[in-house]
Order: sequence, then C-alpha cells, then structure tokens
Amino acid sequence: MAEKIATREAFGKAIAALSAEYPELVVLDADLAGATKSGEFKKACPERFLDMGIAEANMVGVSAGLATCGKKPFCCSFAMFTAGRAYEQVRNSVAYPHLNVKIVGSHGGLSVGEDGATHQCIEDLSLMRTIPGMMVVNPCDGAEMRAAVKALIEYDGPAYLRLGRSAVETVTKYETGEDTFELGKGVTLRDGKDVTIAATGMMVQLALQAAETLAGEGIDARVLDIHTIKPLDRELILKAAKETGAIVTTEEHNVIGGLGSAVCELLSCHYPVPVIRHGVKDQFGRSGKAGEVLEAYGLTADVIAKCARHAVEKKQGPKE
Repeated sequence: MAEKIATREAFGKAIAALSAEYPELVVLDADLAGATKSGEFKKACPERFLDMGIAEANMVGVSAGLATCGKKPFCCSFAMFTAGRAYEQVRNSVAYPHLNVKIVGSHGGLSVGEDGATHQCIEDLSLMRTIPGMMVVNPCDGAEMRAAVKALIEYDGPAYLRLGRSAVETVTKYETGEDTFELGKGVTLRDGKDVTIAATGMMVQLALQAAETLAGEGIDARVLDIHTIKPLDRELILKAAKETGAIVTTEEHNVIGGLGSAVCELLSCHYPVPVIRHGVKDQFGRSGKAGEVLEAYGLTADVIAKCARHAVEKKQGPKE
C-alpha cells in the first residue's frame, strides 16, 4: 500500500535525518515548530535550532546573516507569513544579495481547512516566483518532499519550499529508482497523446485520478508532475504541447501568477496551444473541513477531467 503522509511531516523527518550529514544546516522557526514539523530537527540537534518567536521578518533577517557566515538556514513558518508578512525581507535581505537561504512555507493552499481565508495562502507561489533569482519548489508527496529537501540543502542559492498540511498518497517512484528527482525538471507520471495535465503539489494526485476517468472515455491524458515552478521545465512543457496539442494546468493556488501563468507565459511565446488554468479563481478561501473546502472551490479530480475535455474540444476547433 502506498505511503500516505503530509508533505510537512515528510519535511520534518527529512531535515532531521539529514542533520548529521550536513553540520552547516540550521533551522529557524517562528513559534510554529509543531505545525511546520521543524520540531523534528530540534529533537535531533537542538543546538542548531532557533525559535525566533512570532517575528517572521526578524527570522528572515537572522537567516540571511547566518548564510553570510557559511550556514545553510531553512527558515520556517506558515506560507502566509514567510511569503506574505516577511516578503520585503525575503526580497531584499535574501534574494537581492542571492544568499543561501531556504524559505519554507507550510500550510499552503485551501487544504489548510478550518484555519480559514487568512491562513489559506493561495498567493505564495506567485509572490515568490516574481522575485528575481528565487527558486520555487512545491512537492506532491512525501517521497518527493524528501528528495527535494536533500536537493535544496545542496543547492546554493535562495529558494522557496511549499509544504502541505493534509496527508497525501505517494504517487512518485523516487525511492524505487523508477523516477529521478532534479530541481527544475518535471516528471512524466503518465504518458498520453490527447491532452496534457500539468499539476503541482497535491493536485498531482487528483490529476492522476482525472486521467483514469478520462481513459474510460477514450481520452488519453498525459500527467506531468511539475514540482519546480521556477525555473519551469521548458523542455518538458514544450514537448507536451507539441505532442498532445492542449494543456490543463492544475494547482492549489490562485490561477493568477502560479503554475498556470508560468505555462501560459512560456507557450504564448514559443508554441501557442489551448491552455486551461485550473485552480482557485481569484477568490479568498473560507473555513471548513479540507475536503469540503476543496470541493467547494472545484479543486477535484472531476473538475480537472472536465477541464481536460474542454481543452480537447478547443484543440479540435469549433463544431459546425
């Protein structure tokens, strides 16, 4: 049976497990170590863990200072705070001098559930993507998160890593060697010729479910796991556009500024094909159980399948 684990849980376990291998690794948190799971690192090596209190901007500034001393800081809090409240410090203190700081945003998207609109950050990928030189990574499952954490420790430069609150099924095959993780390179989880579904984060699991539904209708859907939104895997996206002729993007994020925007920017310049952006349609979230909130906003496999059908129709042109 496939492992089911929240990516925040996988992050905490991974960074703690790697603490001995990377003595220069330090972790900072803003009084949310239990929620972000950075507390796992604290248990492993408390002398390299700093609880900065509810002072995210200061935490980012301290992380920048540590990076200038040769440390590898992972700076953790809710996405609403690391990407939102501390945006100016991330931009000016970390990204502008291109320091080796990893900004970690937990509880991204609507699946935060009962915490409601103030904490359901649906702008973080967009905010971080627009900062010059900032890498943006959004793993889809526990195995991919573990691979991403190790890769980001070894990557020299600023990056944003998004974590999810809800447990998700493992759909990648890194740990069996069938898939290979590389920052900036997406993964083809399912091949297909009629339409491509490019997904990120927990929407990857739903995209695979949608592809199964479409297969029963005779529509052969390709599913791409786009774990790195910036830099985007241009080669993979362009290949999919040329071979399938239509693309659906799906993300647990505002349709403005995230994966869908990145794909449209690329294709409009190099290979225009019909693209449908699936995600939160420029709305704030609302409080409720995670599954119910996702359904209320159409972030389901059924709606992804509906978007794919529409994309195929657009590719075929208007009916006479």
